[in-house]
Amino acid sequence: MSRRREIEFTPEERETFLSQPHTAAFATLDKDGFPHVVAMGYLYKDGCVYMTSYGKAQKVLNARRNPKVGVMVETGKRYAELRGVMIRGNCEVIDNPERVQATMRELGQRQEGEAAVPRTANSSAPKRVVLKVTPVKIASWDHSKLGGKY
Repeated sequence: MSRRREIEFTPEERETFLSQPHTAAFATLDKDGFPHVVAMGYLYKDGCVYMTSYGKAQKVLNARRNPKVGVMVETGKRYAELRGVMIRGNCEVIDNPERVQATMRELGQRQEGEAAVPRTANSSAPKRVVLKVTPVKIASWDHSKLGGKY
């Protein structure tokens, strides 16, 4: 019998979890079809995941070639503590310096509580893009809901 229903987040728990500052694993497929996974800071807003990157980065080239991506956010050290969300979705690459700056500013506020983008990041905005991941399929888990029954 599957315990999937027992451990999955409610929609409210998922929203709360993704709105907290965590690091995400962002997965794309390279030109040979192999996974390319990188750690990324992210912003969760309006049901989508937003990240910024240099436009020439491998992950961006991969997402332009194949917009089907994965995002995983997980916390916990021991099995009974693991909590996370895996999103499979479509990635839109947004080449707009104003959107990049706004996303970087909001990400900085949420991740570090700072109201301004660092000067170096601000000056790099014209070279950067926003990666917007719109979920298609979402899985979640909270092993603490098992109460040690695993």
